[in-house]
Amino acid sequence: MNIEGLDSSILGPAFAAGLLVLSTHVPLGRQVLQRGIIFIDLAIAQFAGLGVIAAHVMHLDSPGFAVQLMAYGCAVLGAFLLYWCERHWPDAQEAIIGTSFIVAACSGILLLSSSPQAGEHLKELLVGQILWVGYAQLVPVTVIYALVLLLGKFLRSHEHPLLFYLLFAVTVTASVQLVGVYLVFASLIIPALSVRNAGKRGVLLAYGLGAAGYGLGLLGSALFDLPAGAVIVLSLACLGMLVAAIRKVACQVAG
Repeated sequence: MNIEGLDSSILGPAFAAGLLVLSTHVPLGRQVLQRGIIFIDLAIAQFAGLGVIAAHVMHLDSPGFAVQLMAYGCAVLGAFLLYWCERHWPDAQEAIIGTSFIVAACSGILLLSSSPQAGEHLKELLVGQILWVGYAQLVPVTVIYALVLLLGKFLRSHEHPLLFYLLFAVTVTASVQLVGVYLVFASLIIPALSVRNAGKRGVLLAYGLGAAGYGLGLLGSALFDLPAGAVIVLSLACLGMLVAAIRKVACQVAG
């Protein structure tokens, strides 16, 4: 056990990044479940990652404006593609989303095939580098998330699928560069899945579950010198199963 790993200058910004990601991913995750398009975040995140990889292959400076333009551009194009498919083939939407994910992932692998740092880039894209996040990086993401939450209120009162896809693309693109693809998926789906059918109180419970998952995951990672992203995902999964089990027992007792 490494007590010295409990460094607030590292864990503080990382935990703040997790809370920031949860601020948008909890409500978006609930909408994803309602729409039945569970893997859309993986597909959009992979499109954004493809843009980052393409920028790396083109030797653009990271994390400069050109890289962000490539990432957001690919994610928005992916969002338009999935929206178009939903309009024309709604019965096959989930299969199309899964296919889009694997095509984007394989395209990224091919682009990195000649890079000596390919493995490191893929690991960073999937697992993320949350422990390297600084407070300064959170400022532009906070602005983006605030706009997304503001427009999300319009989305709830005016059903508009295209707006949902575009907001989703912008949010996931910002998130995947902070915490990686795996944590983006876990933050969206696990809290929402654990408290489904819980009504309005489910939102607060999902936020609490997510915050606890990030906190315990970061502590476990620091104490045992393990990859932070993977430990946080497992912490979220364990807490999610625990909350779901407690809710089931409570419903049985009440019934």
